[in-house]
Amino acid sequence: MKLRIGLIGLGDAWQTRHRPALQILHERFDVRAVYTGVSKLGETCAREFQADLVDGYRALVNRHDIDAVIVLERTWHQWLPILSASEAGKAIYWAGEINLDPIADEHVRAAIEKSGIAFMAEFPRRLAPATLRLRELIATQLGSPHLLFCHRRLQNNHGDSGKTETTYRGEFIELIDWCRYVVNREPTSVVSTSQKKGSETLYQCISLEFPANSRGPEVTAQISCGDYIRSTWHEAIAFQPPSAMQICCERGVAFLDLPANLVWFDDAGRHLESLDTEVPVGEQLLRQFHRTVTSLVRNMSDLNDAYRAATIYAAAAQSEREGKRIEF
Repeated sequence: MKLRIGLIGLGDAWQTRHRPALQILHERFDVRAVYTGVSKLGETCAREFQADLVDGYRALVNRHDIDAVIVLERTWHQWLPILSASEAGKAIYWAGEINLDPIADEHVRAAIEKSGIAFMAEFPRRLAPATLRLRELIATQLGSPHLLFCHRRLQNNHGDSGKTETTYRGEFIELIDWCRYVVNREPTSVVSTSQKKGSETLYQCISLEFPANSRGPEVTAQISCGDYIRSTWHEAIAFQPPSAMQICCERGVAFLDLPANLVWFDDAGRHLESLDTEVPVGEQLLRQFHRTVTSLVRNMSDLNDAYRAATIYAAAAQSEREGKRIEF
């Protein structure tokens, strides 16, 4: 089945992830309409895919020749395109920043659930070749994990200023989901600390505890984000950052740099894997979306996973305010 789709926004990953994937998967997706705030980019996209350039997201989602919408960035419209698509009964692929407030944005989940549409949130870290290979190694060579370290160094574009809480929330929601996916179970407690400069955050670190069960021993995941290197420190900015994920398991340790680099160590020594020949992340994600829309079984796991990760980050914020570990 070929899905007739509309594109809303063309985000930072359009050229490197979504455009190549749609070109490869032209037998599964037919781009019919494009709406973006950058007119020149929209014109180029519409011409390339032989689609119509429309002047609003409402006009796009209400077209009769659209089966699904792919939202590629979160603009000033916030959740309005999602709500409009839900009302129109169109399946949704959400590739904008997953910056959910589990309380203030509960109406978004309610609208999607009520509509009965298929919904998929883009979690690119999950389907990165390095992550998929890591899951294989955990099952075969490395054994169950017991320590994870994730760090995300944010780009400082404004002198010495840090990032707002909203920026950190979006980053942490994706990292929390990534850790949940790798560990393959739910955390039961969280604690958070941060360093601030006025109302802005320079660094935040949260620690998740996953209980032992039949799948493996207790796991601790430490996740951190920071915007602490000044933009004028050019050599420091260019210096090699830590691995996106370091994971210590029963029989070895692994270091991941997304999307496709993985180094792991066990008693036999060092193993270097470059997975550039694997199916690209964008193609993996859109193939999964196609299956989600065409399946007879409605899958709400992505929506629930996004809200679960947002709820965990809200508990981390509570931990910081109250100065204690929060149990779930």
